[in-house]
Parts: sequence; C-alpha cells; structure tokens
Amino acid sequence: MSTTSSNDFFDSKVLGHPSGLFVLFFTEMWERFSYYGMRALLVMFFTASIMDSGWGWPKEWAYAIFGTYTSLVYLSTILGGYMADKKIGFRWAVVVGALLMTLGHACMALETSFFIYTGLILLVFGSGFFKPNMTSMISELYKDFPEKKDGAYTIFYMGVNAGAFFGILLCGYLGEMVGWSWGFGLAGIFMFFGLLQFWLAQNIFGEVGKVPLGTRFASVTEEAGDKLNPFTSIELVLIGIAAVLGLAWTINDPLFKISEGSVNLFPFSVMGYPGSTAAIITAVVLFLAVVAVRLPKYSKVTGDRMLAVLFFSLVTIFFWAIFEQSPGSLTIFAKDYTNRVLTGSAGMTFKIVNSLMTLVPLAIITWVLGLLFKQTFGKYSVSNIVLSFSFLMIWAIAIWMLSTEFQKDVAEVPASWFGVLNSLFIITFAPLFSKWWESKYNPNANTKYAISMFLLALGMACVAYGASSIPAGAATASVSMIWLILVYLFHTLGELCISPVSLSYVSKLVPPRMIAFMFSVYYLAVAIGMKTAGVFGEKSEAIAQEHGLSYFFWLLTFLSLGVGVLALVFTPVVKKLMHGIR
Repeated sequence: MSTTSSNDFFDSKVLGHPSGLFVLFFTEMWERFSYYGMRALLVMFFTASIMDSGWGWPKEWAYAIFGTYTSLVYLSTILGGYMADKKIGFRWAVVVGALLMTLGHACMALETSFFIYTGLILLVFGSGFFKPNMTSMISELYKDFPEKKDGAYTIFYMGVNAGAFFGILLCGYLGEMVGWSWGFGLAGIFMFFGLLQFWLAQNIFGEVGKVPLGTRFASVTEEAGDKLNPFTSIELVLIGIAAVLGLAWTINDPLFKISEGSVNLFPFSVMGYPGSTAAIITAVVLFLAVVAVRLPKYSKVTGDRMLAVLFFSLVTIFFWAIFEQSPGSLTIFAKDYTNRVLTGSAGMTFKIVNSLMTLVPLAIITWVLGLLFKQTFGKYSVSNIVLSFSFLMIWAIAIWMLSTEFQKDVAEVPASWFGVLNSLFIITFAPLFSKWWESKYNPNANTKYAISMFLLALGMACVAYGASSIPAGAATASVSMIWLILVYLFHTLGELCISPVSLSYVSKLVPPRMIAFMFSVYYLAVAIGMKTAGVFGEKSEAIAQEHGLSYFFWLLTFLSLGVGVLALVFTPVVKKLMHGIR
C-alpha cells in the first residue's frame, strides 16, 4: 500500500490546489486538444465531396460511424479501468493510452481508408486506457479531502475544455481551410506533447497510480462493512455475452449502412424483428439481470449508493444523446443552413471578437502555466520545457491563423468554429459554478441533473425557433448565427451542472477499490448516449425531409424537459439512496 499521504500533495499549491492537479490538467488538455480537434473534422470529412478531398458519404453514414466511434471511445474505458485496477495501475494506463492515441492521430493524417480506420481503432483503445484513469488519479489525490473534490474536478474540467477549445479552433481551421491531413496531423503532435509532459513529471504523484487498487485491497477481507465480492463464473459469462452482443450491434450499425446491406452481423429475424434489434434487447436484459443479482451481495449502504449511480447514469444517457448533436446535426446545421459569410463591419467585428476569444484564454492558460513553473520547475524542468515549447507552437499557429483572416476582405466562419463556443463558455463560467458548488447554496444531485436537462431544453428551443423558417426538404438556408450561439451557451451551462460533478459523485459513492471500474460504468452510460446521439442524427435527415429541421429540434426540446421533470420527481428517493453524500 502507498506510504504517501495525499496531505503531502498540498505542500505545493497552485490556485489553492496541489501542483500535481495541474500536471494532470495540462496532460488532459493536450489529450482533449487532439480528441476534439480530430472529432470536429470527422463528419465534415466523411460528407465532403470528393472534389473537396472528402469521401462524399451520405450524412446518415457519417452519423452512424461517428456515433459508433464516440460510443466505442467510452465503452473501451471498461477495459482501461479493469487493466488499471487489476494489472498496471492508473499511471501506466495513462501512458499506454496516450501512446496509442498518438499513433492513431498519425494514421488519420494519411487519409487513406486503411489508415483512417486503423487510426480510429487506435484512438478508441487509447481513449479507453487514458480516460477513466486520469479521473481516478484525481480521486486518489483528493481521497483525504472529499470536500474539495467538486472544485478540483471543475478545475480539471477547465483543462478539458481549454484543450477542446484550441483543438477545435486550430485543427478545425487547418482542416477546413488548408487540408484535412493538416488538421488530423496537428491533433497527433499535441497528443505526443501531452504524453511527454506527463511521463517526465510523473514523480510529482509519489506512489499514487503506481500500484493497481485491486492489488492494494486484495488482502482486505472487509471494507466499510462490505465483503469482497468477486464476480462468479456465471456472472462473468452473462457480462461477456451482453458485452459481445452490444459491441457487435454498435459495430454492425455503420457496417450495414455503409455496405448498403451487404454486410450484416445479424442476418436473421426474431418474431418478425431484425436480428440486430433482438441482440441489443438481449444485451440490455442480461446487463440488468447481473445488476439485480450483484446488488444484494453488498452492504445496504453500498448497494443503495450504487443504485444512485445507476439512476444518474440513466439521466446521463439522455443528456449526452441530446447534447452530442453538436458535432453531428448542429455542425451540419452550421455548414448548410447558417449564414457564415460576414462582410463589412460585421466581418471586421467577427475578426476582432475571434481574436479576443483566441488570445485572452490562451493568455490565461499561459498564466496558469507560469504559476505551475514557479512551483515545479526546479524538480521537473524538462517536463516544463516540453510544456513551454508546446505553448509556443500554439501561440505561433494562433497568431498565423488570425493574421491570415485579417488579410481577407470578408470573414468566412468555419462550420467547426461554433464548437469552440462550448469550451469558451465553460472556461468563462466554470469558476463561478465551482464557487457555487462549494457554497451553502450547493443544490442536491438530482436538482443539478434537472437543471442541466432544462437548460438543454432551452438551448434546443432556441435552435428550433431559429430553424422555423426553413421549409421541409430544403438543402440550404441562411439562418442567423445567433441561434447557434444561444444553443451552445445554454447547453454549456447545462453541461456544467452535470458532467464535472458526475465524476465527483461516482468517486464519493463507491468504495475505493471499485473507483476505476465504476468510472467505467459511468462512461458506459455516456457511450450509450453517444451512440443514441448518432441514431438521433440519422433520424434528423428523414424528419427534416418530411417535417423540417425545426420539428426535429422541438422533439429534442420536449424530451429534455421530460427527463428534467423525472429527475426532480425522484429527488427524495435518490437522496435516501445516497445516505448523506452530497
């Protein structure tokens, strides 16, 4: 067991938190830069005409493969969480994940079919190793300071969104305006910087993350009244069957569509329903059966808290299914139905605003980097030099981009640009939400989830109203940009109510030895939401042809409202299940 107390990490502080948190902050920042930078381009790359160096796919195909890719990114966290918990520890899992993602982005830059698909596979497994274990390291870092976890995760989430902001902005610009391979390649370069920075500064964490938690607790017979409950052979078989069926269904969806029916992993029917439908229903039933069998084996408190996690996961599915229209149907809305060419004073105003949006956050993050240097440069100078060189590159690319745009007579807003608004608003509002969560006015968990769904509904209502003038079946339109700006504002505020605090709730509600695994269960819910987002995107095309895009966005508005009401109604029940955890 580690002999390093988490109190030791608070000897070196940056903005009231341990310096180690900010090493994780910058590592995650570059990983998110690479992930969101590539992701911002994927659907547009697939749907761009061959004349524009794209693949010329129908939108339905692009939505299908995008939904499967993002879903598998989160599903793979179950493997990554297991390997970290039982085999290699958090720290090596992060290194393995970062290396796989670096190789994946390098493959994407080559743009051929073989390398694009190989790159996506490497990115899926890389994210699986990286994602759950970064958050698990924070949980270990703050194990003696649970009251500071919400604030720590919110600060960490700012790092996530700083990376997403610059990734979408710069990779999106290079991909759309210069060439797809430039955008994909830049994502890989900064993933490599993130890997180097973490590796060179890893000693700042002491023993945290070196030893798998499953090994640490292997000799413990009881923990907070719980006996260790390894999975039985039957349970493992059922989980395996459910996992194989769910995975096969997720992969089969784009394969079947892209091959136009010639490839089908479920070439049969059950009671008149397609084999794929029967497969996914069976997978869900088996998963619920295992949950029902497992829960009574834990103490009442632990079992109840795990039920609370499952409820939050259910709401999470709906949240991400609607929120993740951003890189799908909302990006296509920006590309085909929004007026993105600004002339005269409007164009100049955009150039000035875009410059401020780019340079001010970059200056703030650079200031945070300077604070970290003051605390860590003596011991981790090489890591700091790598980090500073990566920031010099970001500054150079940003200045080049802005100067190039100022030389143009008009301002053409890239379709991917709207995605940066989410990250910009998070960077702006995250400190306020962090203070709110640490104050006496901190709402309970269900209220936070309900607020997030209501804000999601408000954002969808804005874009639904903005799209009301677009007739059914229209291929193009010229809607004002204001509606997309509003939808990203309200959706971002909703995200701040659910995403960073969800990670904190999972870490508080489960025993330490199960942290990485339960993070993976949470990411499983996100994965289902991501795939559902792709399915919604596919349906948007048919709905737009028959009823218009506005009708599709109104459907998502009322679905969000319904889930928000459900969260409020179940507040007393979930509060009881949490047994005093806030």
